[in-house]
Amino acid sequence: MTVEVLTVGRVGVDLYPEQSGVPLARVRTFAKSLGGTATNVAVATARLGRTAAVLTKVGPDAFGPYVRSALESFGVSSSFVGTAPDLQTPVVFCALDPPEDPPLLFYRSPLAPDLALTPDDVPWDVVADVPLLWVTGTGVSASPARETQREILRHRARRPHTVLDLDHRPVFWPDVPTARREIGWMLDHVTVAVGNRAEVEVAVGTADPDEAATRLLARGVSLAVVKKGGEGVLFATASGRWTIPPHRVEVVCGLGAGDAFGGALAHGLLSGWEPERIARYANVAGALVAGRLACADAMPTAREIEAHL
Repeated sequence: MTVEVLTVGRVGVDLYPEQSGVPLARVRTFAKSLGGTATNVAVATARLGRTAAVLTKVGPDAFGPYVRSALESFGVSSSFVGTAPDLQTPVVFCALDPPEDPPLLFYRSPLAPDLALTPDDVPWDVVADVPLLWVTGTGVSASPARETQREILRHRARRPHTVLDLDHRPVFWPDVPTARREIGWMLDHVTVAVGNRAEVEVAVGTADPDEAATRLLARGVSLAVVKKGGEGVLFATASGRWTIPPHRVEVVCGLGAGDAFGGALAHGLLSGWEPERIARYANVAGALVAGRLACADAMPTAREIEAHL
């Protein structure tokens, strides 16, 4: 199989409450789903007809085979999913309270397997040649994945399309300056950067979307994407800027919406679409997932997205 999209980073098992609007202490039952930012983006691209794979690791526990089989069931190659012998596959609990921005409880100690990636785990020929490589800020939050992801980006040599999902989660970092330094290094080695207001503030020191886009472009990226929540999304290039309003839905669970957006962004980039078209398409993809419960299982097809455009 020729891979069109290779994502690098987080994988895990998401446990979603089957009772909405209550704290975790009062939840009675949970539904299991495949999760993790990089994993969800790969699934989203596969749903849109792309050949995708994830470079990550799981533990030797029973959730490892579940992750691999779930990936394959979504049409995502598990060929680059390794095993970290002494670590456990991460589990994440979600509380749908509030559903728009559900708090997450991560079980990733002492180290998540996806942060145990080493150069020996990397398919270097795929990294060099894949049409779209997707990396995340979380991927440099700890060693040895930090150094491995740096080597990946050096090997990639800023070939289009090299996408950085800023993906800042404070729980994974000791402080903001450390996150800014490590994520900032990555900005100098990618062609596309995408994040929300809080994430761009960590990356470039401002939450103002236009100023953040200016600073991202100054770092050499060809496309800066700043998600503005209810105000839509800003796409910025050296030749223009477009703010596209959101696609309105009744929110069931906000988790996974950004990953659906990312998968649609990747699909649009590979399709050679103009920024405005990509933005509209990705907004709909994200909105559809926000109206559903779960992440990977909720990723929309091209037909579903096009029906809402």
